[in-house]
Amino acid sequence: MGSFVCVQALDDLMFERPQSGEKAVLVHVALPGPPEADELQEFTDLARSAGAEPLTLVSVQRKLPDVRLYLGSGKAEEVREQVKQLDAELVIFDNPLSPSQERNLEKFFECRVLDRTGLILDIFAQRARSHEGKLQVELAQLRHLSTRLVRGWTHLERQKGGIGLRGPGETQLETDRRLLNQRIDQIGRRLARVDSQREQGRRARRRNEVPTVSLVGYTNAGKSTLFNRLTAAGVYARDQLFATLDPTLRRIELDDGSGLILADTVGFVSRLPHELVAAFKSTLQETVEADLLLHVVDAHSRQRAEQIAEVEDVLRQVGAHDVPRIEVFNKIDLIDGGEPRVERDDRGVPTRVWLSAVTGTGIAGLIGALSERFRGEVISGRLHLGPAEGRLRALLFEQGAVVGEYHAQDGGWELDVELKRREYDRLVKREPAIAGCWHETAETVSEAG
Repeated sequence: MGSFVCVQALDDLMFERPQSGEKAVLVHVALPGPPEADELQEFTDLARSAGAEPLTLVSVQRKLPDVRLYLGSGKAEEVREQVKQLDAELVIFDNPLSPSQERNLEKFFECRVLDRTGLILDIFAQRARSHEGKLQVELAQLRHLSTRLVRGWTHLERQKGGIGLRGPGETQLETDRRLLNQRIDQIGRRLARVDSQREQGRRARRRNEVPTVSLVGYTNAGKSTLFNRLTAAGVYARDQLFATLDPTLRRIELDDGSGLILADTVGFVSRLPHELVAAFKSTLQETVEADLLLHVVDAHSRQRAEQIAEVEDVLRQVGAHDVPRIEVFNKIDLIDGGEPRVERDDRGVPTRVWLSAVTGTGIAGLIGALSERFRGEVISGRLHLGPAEGRLRALLFEQGAVVGEYHAQDGGWELDVELKRREYDRLVKREPAIAGCWHETAETVSEAG
């Protein structure tokens, strides 16, 4: 689970952090009230996904966390006995621990302690495959580590004074912090270059008017399985948390012969560490820039309402809460009487699709819903262009959007235009002045002589 050895002086007690520690005691502190069974199961699955072998799970209820040990001295003593009896090498908390709490607990248990943030970071480190993914994980780990630097090398400290102890005037702790900040800056610059390359790809897709659809959802909801079903991409997909980490983009063809870019992104989880949300913002930018989100939901999960809320919270954090979406309720093959169907809003627009990515049931309904959404509503309007706006007039004719034209009194043109709503929105982004001189009509005005 960890890859480095640190010898840390903790008062008079010294212990060595082992290089591997799969045998783990799990600790969940519910604040307040009893924990949900699915919450405990997700914690256990997270530990297994990281390569740990859970020996036992200790659940604690508290109104507030203990300042020193988080779970209180009595329960801490109980956990210490479990560690000794089961010969555990690691204690994992399903809670965020402060640096001082983590150090106090390591001293008390005489073994390594990992909190929820460190656990998820470890899983992400194992799953990252691309150069960008590895850089993002390392950045998140370093930011997390920067708050947890301790005097692990006190024998190197040079500021105590005395014969033979006078040195350059910098403690090892300060040296570590300086080197760590330098590495964080270096990774940040590399990720900025990668993000610039991604932005070039997004601009090219916008120029070619190829819409982008991004898959989002709670981890293990079946996003990668659905991605493979739609694109035959062969993306790694397993029944485990965070099976895939790196984003993958593929083109798919719709029923009407048009195409779109489908992007598979990292799965979300409850209480996703802020370090990861910050580090993966460049990857999640594919979600922000998407024309449509497919929010994949595990229809079989008893916690699906809470999982939907967690995904929506992360989408708000990255600025994607206003992107249009279709909810895809997956795994209907695990529901008694689960039938594929497409649900629509009051205007008849598809908003929810029920399907099974494993069996393929309902996939045709999703393809049809995507075709409808991108075929889009055709709007009609009258547009007044001044004499100096000939370039825009030519652009509208080039797009085949003009259905009628006559001369205006000021020497300009009055154009009757029909556009897909999506094309109109893109045109307004490029030419904001259009919005001020566009008058939407219920029907196309006939051409004037």
